[in-house]
Amino acid sequence: MFANDYITENVYDEMFSSEGYPRNSYSALKSKMESLGGSELVKRSSSAEKALISLGITFTLYGEKETTERIMPFDVIPRIVPSDEWIRLENGLKQRIQALNLFLSDIYGPKKIIKDKLIPEEILYSSSGYLKQCEGIKPHNNIWIHITGTDLVRDGLGSFHVLEDNLRCPSGVSYVLENREVMKRTFPELFDKLQIKPVYDYPFHLRSMLENLSDEENPVIAVWTPGVFNSAYYEHSFLAQKMGVYLVEGSDLVVDNYKVYMKTTKGLKKIDVIYRRIDDTFMDPESFRPDSLLGVKGIFEAFKRGNVALANAPGTGVADDKVLYSFVPEIIKYYLGEEAIIPNVPTYLCSREKDLKYVLDNIHNLVVKAANGAGGYGMIIGPKASKQEQEEFKLLVQEDPRNYIAQPVLNLSTVPTLIQDKIEARHVDLRPFILYGKDIYVMPGGLTRVALRKGSLVVNSSQGGGSKDTWVLSS
Repeated sequence: MFANDYITENVYDEMFSSEGYPRNSYSALKSKMESLGGSELVKRSSSAEKALISLGITFTLYGEKETTERIMPFDVIPRIVPSDEWIRLENGLKQRIQALNLFLSDIYGPKKIIKDKLIPEEILYSSSGYLKQCEGIKPHNNIWIHITGTDLVRDGLGSFHVLEDNLRCPSGVSYVLENREVMKRTFPELFDKLQIKPVYDYPFHLRSMLENLSDEENPVIAVWTPGVFNSAYYEHSFLAQKMGVYLVEGSDLVVDNYKVYMKTTKGLKKIDVIYRRIDDTFMDPESFRPDSLLGVKGIFEAFKRGNVALANAPGTGVADDKVLYSFVPEIIKYYLGEEAIIPNVPTYLCSREKDLKYVLDNIHNLVVKAANGAGGYGMIIGPKASKQEQEEFKLLVQEDPRNYIAQPVLNLSTVPTLIQDKIEARHVDLRPFILYGKDIYVMPGGLTRVALRKGSLVVNSSQGGGSKDTWVLSS
């Protein structure tokens, strides 16, 4: 069932040690897979795929010529995280979100970190995510970041690193919830045998966090979607339904006397809290982009006056700028007086002359990314690129050094993955979801994205990736 060349050197495999023995956390799963045999595993995989198709779990892929809606590929072999590892990750994620929230409060307020010259002023103000309009704002309970999806990867030694922070409109949690329901039907006997931390209550935690953003006793909550053509529309509607709240588009909302209302057949209904899945600058044509057809005139002023709560708060995008990401360990030290529990991936800033020279001379060994790129676009993996592609990317970097960072190529960890009727190693990352309300809740596990193409390190669904269920074991 397992391919003969499954174990590869210099890669940390989640199931097997370098000697080829199954890790303790995977022993029950491996035994179950072997008892089922290859044909039964394929059969169960096919049933799981049909279940997901019937649920309509899709994402939209935007191409140069056409837009297509696709089913998110799903692999039936789960990724398992032992309890001791998870406790450390959970603590590290809580630490990171606390520090980044304090950072946002500071840079839109007194700017102490700039005055103390920990972060260069030009780095901050040249970020496309920094919104001057947000200066002086104090969100409800002084929390800026309410929903976060932080991407984690293992290196060749098995150590977790933070690859990037997603603080604006992080997506993927609907796949986590639906994947889990399908896996319970696929491997019911393993769920009976193993103590796997639940994820079904995420919508409850999300709603509780949103309710905490209002002083109203029973606040009216809405999920704000750009519409059916957005790549994550399925998730927007899914979460609204699971929370039992309204799903609205910009055309459904109106601002009157600095308060936000939803149009209904019975007239206007006041909205107290909005979980927005729309980018900052498209939110309000009066305050940001005047050409935005998705936004609502006056909603930013209503937010500033405290008449509506927005999650996440406008302006949070500056904290997931990939250049500012490189300063997060120093940000944690500055605001919390602690060392980062989960380290960053070593990062070169092309805006630094010394780093730029190194990147240009060694692009064939590096991953180079645009500071605000996403979805696997705006980047190059040097060892996988042709000489011509490397030279073309060098020109892009030289034209706008501030907009690029570089990192060493990490041999992402692998997890056994069913490819047709064989099990082969495929690279993965992990996106846990964090909610910041009265306290900080970290969803146990999160979205494991898997690069289904052999040898690929790009796990994004837009680049041919899929997903796995992530099992966090109880102690």
